Amino acid sequence: MLYPIIKQALFQLDPERAHELTLQQIKRISSSPLKCLLRQSVPTKTVTCMGLVFRNPLGLAAGLDKNGEYIDALGSMGFGFIEVGTVTPRAQLGNEKPRLFRLVKAEGLINRMGFNNNGVNNLIENIKKSHFGGILGINIGKNKDTPIEQSIDDYIICMEKVYPYAGYIVLNISSPNAPELRTLQFGDALDDLLRSIKNKQAELQTQHQKYVPITVKIAPDINESELIQISDSLIRHNIDGVIATNTTTGRELVQGMDHSSQIGGLSGRPLQLRSTEIIQKLSAELQGKLPIIGVGGIDSLISAREKLAAGASLIQIYSGFIFHGPRLIKDILSDI
Repeated sequence: MLYPIIKQALFQLDPERAHELTLQQIKRISSSPLKCLLRQSVPTKTVTCMGLVFRNPLGLAAGLDKNGEYIDALGSMGFGFIEVGTVTPRAQLGNEKPRLFRLVKAEGLINRMGFNNNGVNNLIENIKKSHFGGILGINIGKNKDTPIEQSIDDYIICMEKVYPYAGYIVLNISSPNAPELRTLQFGDALDDLLRSIKNKQAELQTQHQKYVPITVKIAPDINESELIQISDSLIRHNIDGVIATNTTTGRELVQGMDHSSQIGGLSGRPLQLRSTEIIQKLSAELQGKLPIIGVGGIDSLISAREKLAAGASLIQIYSGFIFHGPRLIKDILSDI
């Protein structure tokens, strides 16, 4: 009930500053006698996916908690799983500010954050301090100054370090805010990456006596032939799951709105239809050979059901959470 009032105040601030303040406050509240203000009772709706048991199908997408500093506070709101990151081998500042913009009329966000994070070692230390009872996904990427032809090295470094702590691992090869990163989605570059990752997964499984599923996050800005090729690669390399989709560079639905011409990835309601279309086409290509985690514009029970009907096994929210608050989690899970 309080969120509309809180949102009104937060939306007077710079978006990135509001983001930081909000997370800091919920962390303080979660370790205080007021923690009952964050906790939500949601129904258990168990889903088994990638060999993992999720207490419900709704997760928090990567990007909100890049460094794993707020896992317990966010987890108390009812998420079945939380995805942290994107994290890189070394800390990096990301792109210059301002780099986050609200499109209020469209309930969308444009970001060009650029994988700002404190590095994989810092993430691991934060995860060690957390007590979240759900599934933890860890989203990994490459450093900006790592040449694209050496990208595999960065993914392997992160994978080796996060493997013991992850429920599943995500290869982020689809952010529009990292130079040339999206080229890793196609052809030999994708096959080389997936082959190396699967070899490392087998090695780490033996070392840790634990199988950690590998997923790949793809862009919405791909055509049908590219989607077919990506699907074929995922199947051939026995990838465990695919996350559809990342943010879009398209602006067709937001033309003329404040900030719509800003460079970066667009998320939220304007992405809703496109991400669902990608899920539907992916589902047809994959034929159940690997599961889909659906994300992009989920801001209601109906949009959540649309993702599941299109072929997703699990779903994630981010921008909808910003615009509608924790109540969105309960609204979706009560009737999904």
